[in-house]
Amino acid sequence: MPEAEHADLPIVDVGPVAHGGHCVARLDGQVVFVRHALPGERVRIHVTDESSSFLRADAVEVLEASPDRVTPPCRWATTCGGCDFQHADLAAQRRLLGDVVREQLRRLAGLDWDGEVEEVAPSLGWRTRMQYTRGADGRLGLRAHRSHEVVPIDTCLIAHPDLPTTADAPASSERVEAVLSSTGQSALIADGRRVEGPRRVTERVHHRHFGVAAGGFWQVHPRAAETLVDAVMAAAELRPGDRVADLYAGVGLFSAFAAEQVGAAGHVVSVEWDRVASDEARRNLADLPQAEVRNGATERVTRSIGSADVVVLDPPRAGAKKAVRDIVGLRPRRIVYVSCDPASLARDLARFADLGYGVRDVRAFALFPMTHHVECVVVLDAGTAGTSEGPDAS
Repeated sequence: MPEAEHADLPIVDVGPVAHGGHCVARLDGQVVFVRHALPGERVRIHVTDESSSFLRADAVEVLEASPDRVTPPCRWATTCGGCDFQHADLAAQRRLLGDVVREQLRRLAGLDWDGEVEEVAPSLGWRTRMQYTRGADGRLGLRAHRSHEVVPIDTCLIAHPDLPTTADAPASSERVEAVLSSTGQSALIADGRRVEGPRRVTERVHHRHFGVAAGGFWQVHPRAAETLVDAVMAAAELRPGDRVADLYAGVGLFSAFAAEQVGAAGHVVSVEWDRVASDEARRNLADLPQAEVRNGATERVTRSIGSADVVVLDPPRAGAKKAVRDIVGLRPRRIVYVSCDPASLARDLARFADLGYGVRDVRAFALFPMTHHVECVVVLDAGTAGTSEGPDAS
């Protein structure tokens, strides 16, 4: 928006960060969710969306800046919807993420968390899977925030520099995905069809290799899988001979390391609804006879497991609402919950608390730098609901 138009725009004082990559302000008594602002700032805003209960807006001029504000490294930061916090320094980004986790846990689960979000480098050039959309002008780009508009982008600064170029994608393709594995394999997929590269790529985590369909799910930060495996295995405190249920298990990432820890006398059930991912998991776990792969809806399969000493779950963004009661029915001594959404996580933690499982520890990781996304690993123990165990417990 041209500078000359700013003078007629409203001014707001920016309040706390909210879940979703924006901050809260008020305009004439109405709540406004403001993007590209920071707590404590005074900004002019351009209202982009109105509803009966709140407004959405972009900060287009900063009148009083936060000391945490920096110049965004990417020239598309205010138009592309891929990043939320390029205008904040990295330490401030982690504080914002921590404030969101804290607020969601307190409001939705009644938990007080005083931890900090842990840094995972690098902060730029990290995304090993990128999805592009073709705009009306025929160029590939990324969608604007909450919009079908496609912003043509020549260089994305959070994309890994070794990702394959999209130049070979058919001009008729509407969606193009570029993939780079941790072992250096690359693939290009257009409208669900492989254009170049292998059908399956190999990912390495510590000493193990995992086959993944080129277009299948894998953590996009190059250090994410290793970070989460280390956090989950430390949290689970598995013992030789344990029975483990790994739910929403994907291609068997946690299942493999859990199976190694429980040993030949133990048993790991790896549960995944996606058939392709389950097939990959069978291959990935073939050297571990104590690991069993079951394909099907989590809540249905969970009921057939019988019992488990430890449950690990990594549900999609919507959480595990339908499976919570069935998980508790396994009577585990410990549950390790991996979540990419603090709101659905908090709601599920409240459900677990009602069924006798309290939070012992919470860790959070900045696995998606420059964005509002944050990954949490939560430890729940049987019979501790309402207690205060561990450094980050309620």
